[in-house]
Amino acid sequence: MFFPENRSKAGLMKLTTKNVHTLRLPSGKSEHVYWDDDVPGFGLRLREGGSRRLIFQYGRRPTRKMKLGAVSAVDFEKARKTARSLYHRVQVGEDPARDAADAKVKMAETLGATIKLYLARQKGRVKPRSLVEIERHLLVHLRLLHSLPLAKIERRTIAARLSEIEQTSGKRTRNSVRATLHAMYAWSIQEGMAEFNPVTGTSRAPEKSRDRVLSATEINVIWNALPDDHFGAIIKLLALTSARANEIAALRWEEVHDNMIVLPAERTKNSRSHVIPLSEPARAILAAQPRRANADGQTRELVFGFGAGGFAGWGKCRKRLNERITKAAGKALPHWTPHDLRRTAATMMAELGVQPHVIEAVLNHVSGHRAGVAGIYNRASYEREKTIALDLWADRLMAIVKGRKTNIVTRLRREA
Repeated sequence: MFFPENRSKAGLMKLTTKNVHTLRLPSGKSEHVYWDDDVPGFGLRLREGGSRRLIFQYGRRPTRKMKLGAVSAVDFEKARKTARSLYHRVQVGEDPARDAADAKVKMAETLGATIKLYLARQKGRVKPRSLVEIERHLLVHLRLLHSLPLAKIERRTIAARLSEIEQTSGKRTRNSVRATLHAMYAWSIQEGMAEFNPVTGTSRAPEKSRDRVLSATEINVIWNALPDDHFGAIIKLLALTSARANEIAALRWEEVHDNMIVLPAERTKNSRSHVIPLSEPARAILAAQPRRANADGQTRELVFGFGAGGFAGWGKCRKRLNERITKAAGKALPHWTPHDLRRTAATMMAELGVQPHVIEAVLNHVSGHRAGVAGIYNRASYEREKTIALDLWADRLMAIVKGRKTNIVTRLRREA
C-alpha cells in the first residue's frame, strides 16, 4: 500500500504534542502537510487562515484521506494511536475510509426511513386491508424506534419494545407486530441494508384461543358508554353487522348502498366479495355520517378516519372508552376486543334460531357448510336469510341496549 512518505523522505519529522501547535506554513504556501516519520500516513495539515488538523492518508491516486480532528480539539497521543491502528488495517488489505463511509450511510439508514421504503414496496403486493395492518404495526407501534439506525438495532431493543406493546395492547398485537417487523428485516437483508435480523430469537407471547362472548349486560354497558364520534359509530356498526373491524374502519362510500354494504374481494379476509344487509339501526348510523373532507379540502372517499387512510385510533379510543365504563360502573369490564362483538353476534343469532349455514354466510366464513366439496356446489349467497338474521339480531341488540323486551318468537314466525 502506498503512503505519502514513500515519495520522498524530505519533510518527514517526528510529530509531537508540542510541535503540532508550533509548526508554521512554509513561506509562499497556502497549504502544507508535515508527515510523521514514525507512523506512515499520519500527518499535520496546515492551511492559510489558521486551520490545523491531524489526518491519515494512504493509497495511490485517488488517495484516501481521513480526518482525525483539529489539533485544538483532540488528544494528540490518541490521534497517533488511531493513525497507527488505521495503518495496520491498511497493511492487511482493509480500506478504512471506505468502511467509514459505508458506516455513515448505514447510520443514515434509520428504521423509520427503511419502513417508508418497505411500505412503498408493499403497496400493490398485499391487500389494502393487510397494508393497513402493516402500516399500523410499523408506523404506530414501532414509532419510538424510528430514529435508530437499522443496522445498529439490537435484539434486546426489539424484545423490550415488544414487551411494552404487550403491556399496552395485548399479546396478539405483540405477536403481530413481531411478525411484521421480522418480515421487514428479512426484506432489508435481501436489499443489502441489514446483515442480520434482530427479531430472530425474540419470543412470541402465548395466546389463548379467542372465545370471549359478551353478555347482554356487557353489551349494554359498552354501547351506552360509546362516544358520538367515528369510534362510537364504528363499534355500533360492528355489533350490528358482524363485520370484521377493518371492513368498517376502512369503509368507502362507494361500498355503501341503500340497504347493504358490498365489499369487493380485495377487502375481505378470504378474498371473496361479501354483501352485508343493513338493518334499520345500521342504516341510521351510516345516514348520520357526513361526507368528510381532508385538510386540503378534498372530499374523502372513506366514511371514517382522517388523512390518507381509514380510522386507525383503536388503542387510544378503547382506552378512553374503558376509562369511561370504569367511572360509570365503578369497576372495569373484563378485557374485550372489537372482534368479540363479531363472535357475540354469531352466538346470539344462533340462540335466536338462525341456522348455522346462514350465520356462516353473515360472517363470510368459508367453513362448515360452505367448505370443501359442499362449498363448490353450494354457491347460494343466502341474501334473504342474511337480511332476516341481521334484522332479528338488530331487534335483539336494540332491546339489550335500551333495556326493553322484544318478541323474537313472533318475529321468527312472521319471517318464516
